[in-house]
Amino acid sequence: MTDHHIGLIVPSSNLTMETELPRMLAAREAVEPGDRFVFHSSRMRMKHVTPEELRGMNAQTGRAAGELADARPDVVATACLVAIMAQGPGHHCTAEAEITDALRAEGATAPVVSSAGALLSGIRALGARRVAVVTPYMKPLTAQVVACIEDAGTEVVDSLSLEVPDNLAVARLDPADLREHWRRLDLSRADALVLSACVQMPSLAAVQAVEDEAGLPVLTAATATAYRILQELGLPPVVPDAGSLLAERALVPGELGGRPSLYGGGLR
Repeated sequence: MTDHHIGLIVPSSNLTMETELPRMLAAREAVEPGDRFVFHSSRMRMKHVTPEELRGMNAQTGRAAGELADARPDVVATACLVAIMAQGPGHHCTAEAEITDALRAEGATAPVVSSAGALLSGIRALGARRVAVVTPYMKPLTAQVVACIEDAGTEVVDSLSLEVPDNLAVARLDPADLREHWRRLDLSRADALVLSACVQMPSLAAVQAVEDEAGLPVLTAATATAYRILQELGLPPVVPDAGSLLAERALVPGELGGRPSLYGGGLR
């Protein structure tokens, strides 16, 4: 049995990342019992998803990274996508570098993953050139997320803002509602669907069901972060029933209609 220690930097009001990520990796443990995942978190104060509070939270990054360094994690993930994307396209690279520097200053050598950078990586891994996006954010923040995705080379063909500014209220959203929310999007030109561009909005319970219903690959900020964490640990990025990105072989957009199912039996 190999223990993999994962450090998480999360907003103080985040209730979801420390639920969905362990749930995904526990499901992986069930099919790959040689690996066990252990989690260590550091929190940064933030209650409301506003530009001012997001900037204030970002200013706490060095302190949070220093705390995690003491645990000598194998990988560190910073998990607030909008806090990074709200600072402009490409800022995930700056944020990851700042955390890396803070870790190195304390003698920790862990690689760093951001949920913002992970989402962009996940979209690329699926080969998607066009996506539709669901967010819990107010429309101006959603527009900034869209700008970051498009700056990375992916067209956002449609987006839906649920407009929930209170971060605790975001955590209380029912993931079952996503099975209806996605139907409000125009997916006619989409190669993939970002069902939740926020690690605080619960979505894991809906990912596989929506993918099956929509007939195209579905990913979220959380599933993309799990994908990048597993890559950095040198492990196959496979989690059962968590969408195409974490399937044994990622789907190529357009293949869902005529290839053997990744989930057992027959053709989709």
